[in-house]
Amino acid sequence: MEGFLAATVVAAMPLLFATIGEIITEKAGLLNLGVEGLMLMGAVMGFVTGYETGSPWIGLLGAVLAGGAGGLIFAFLTVTLRANQVVTGLTLTIFGTGFASFMGKSYVGMVVPQAIKNFFVKMSVPLLSDIPFVGPVFFRQDLFVCFGYFLVAASALYFYRSARGLNLKAVGENAASADASGINIMMYKYIHTCIGGALCGLGGAYMSLVMMSVWVENVVSGRGWIAVALVIFASWNPIKAFVGAFLFGGLSILGFRLQSMGIHISQYWVDMLPYAATIFIIILSSRKNRKENQPPAGLGNAYFREER
Repeated sequence: MEGFLAATVVAAMPLLFATIGEIITEKAGLLNLGVEGLMLMGAVMGFVTGYETGSPWIGLLGAVLAGGAGGLIFAFLTVTLRANQVVTGLTLTIFGTGFASFMGKSYVGMVVPQAIKNFFVKMSVPLLSDIPFVGPVFFRQDLFVCFGYFLVAASALYFYRSARGLNLKAVGENAASADASGINIMMYKYIHTCIGGALCGLGGAYMSLVMMSVWVENVVSGRGWIAVALVIFASWNPIKAFVGAFLFGGLSILGFRLQSMGIHISQYWVDMLPYAATIFIIILSSRKNRKENQPPAGLGNAYFREER
């Protein structure tokens, strides 16, 4: 059981990074449905730069820049040009899919250098890894997973315990009021959309560099869409996002676990489980009417300063 739960934590990381990235974007009042495309852009650029240089840091930097660039494109179109956010997000997904196919076509089947594999080897966190059951599951993981824990804590503190986080909430709830109080609306939307895109790119890079360690077409396999649903499940809370990512990560590897136990089930049913659970979660979340479970009031609405 410990081995399965430890593998679940690894499978949860791409979802966690993408979900928190989308939460940051939506906190700024922008609905970005291009998470799948951003993850693919990060996955392919992380793999290509990592493969060519043999450096995990350059690979991760390539993923951050690719995801951030995708976020910048989305911000320019929706904030500056005030394009429809839903259409722009879907277009970004199509663009990211084509971009990944084009950039990765000559790398199909290639394996990441050994130096990168060694960098992401599992390590034990002193003291915490010795905690019975919990330690081996959560604290004997690679460096990227540890950064995921830090990201959850840092984003929660930023949203709920910092002045800039409260300013971000004001921008997402009522941009006109935030603008009238002196908050730079454009800056907040641009910066947080780019940060959100960069985190989505990191989630994609983790799949190509660590989980798969080989480039294959469509390496993200729909996890970007699951991340969008997880944002609703988590009620725009990064701590709940970790719980949701852990649950969906477990569903994504459940088939391998069942096969190892001698339980034979069609792979098609196993592949369907995360998406069936996504539909169930969306239905369940729609019934939660408490104020803290609602999206930012200004989500998806373009801001026209002259109408303030």
